[in-house]
Amino acid sequence: AKLLAAAGDGLDGRPEPVNASALLHDGRGRYLLHLRDQRDGIREPGTFALPGGGREVDDASTEATLRRELAEEAPGLEPAELMPYAVEETTDTDGLAMRVQIYSGRWNGDPDAIDLREGVMLRWFTPDVLDRLRLSPGLGELIRRHAAEHPSAAGPRRGGRRRPGAPLPDGTALHVVGVHLYLQDERGRVLLGLRHPDAEFGANQWHLLAGHCMRESALACLCREAREEAGLTVDPAGAELVHLVHLADPPGAHPRMQLFFRAASWSGSPKVLEPDRCVAWRWWEPKDLPAETVPYTRLAIEGILAGRRYSEPGRAEQ
Repeated sequence: AKLLAAAGDGLDGRPEPVNASALLHDGRGRYLLHLRDQRDGIREPGTFALPGGGREVDDASTEATLRRELAEEAPGLEPAELMPYAVEETTDTDGLAMRVQIYSGRWNGDPDAIDLREGVMLRWFTPDVLDRLRLSPGLGELIRRHAAEHPSAAGPRRGGRRRPGAPLPDGTALHVVGVHLYLQDERGRVLLGLRHPDAEFGANQWHLLAGHCMRESALACLCREAREEAGLTVDPAGAELVHLVHLADPPGAHPRMQLFFRAASWSGSPKVLEPDRCVAWRWWEPKDLPAETVPYTRLAIEGILAGRRYSEPGRAEQ
């Protein structure tokens, strides 16, 4: 109630939202739901709800609230883009009216790979099974409305495509696609970033500017990551695929296809824009990489210099 009063009123005379939730879909007809703990003292215990939480004093916006809550409660659940979708009304644990800002976004990760800190589990569901679930009030209607208004959320409907949620063919393994920027300056040096000491991957190692391909083209991912991570503008028309590293059997992780693009046309000076992941950018001679280079990054750069298009760790190169 204190947060609600502190937030003030909106232009329509109604209180500003003090909670934020994420309506996430995978572009294939599935929506991500969070099963809340079954215990007293929390709102809507034991129901499937949207991930999210309440605004704190230091949050600059409801989107900042949502991203903070996701980072705290479900590290690794990082939708690339969140767009305001709706404002819903609910009640808090004291029975007081509360407004919740709903953000929509796309995410296609594995819920089981998330280190869930609150709640019981995260799971994908299609709208046709919502009636079988114990849902947060009004959530079923909200999801069906979003699905009707956004046909792209339902995924392709052309013949021959796998139905959302249908099992994969025997022996098939879904691969994570990584996109990497092989960027050189006028002296031929390549840009590497020093990963944060607490980074989940590559801590204290040098790595190319890179990111995971979401529901987007590889070139769109390349341009987005360059802009978000380092403030660089890359012309996709001048980007060339120069190498691919297949990490077919990484211990404890999904297999990965790592794509490496050379950018012929780009602008800007590298800036540290995501300091929790990368603490510095530096140009290196490609034949004199630092000892603390991510191993598959080194493998790719060596392959590029040798004119090879493909590498696998442990595979003898000709």
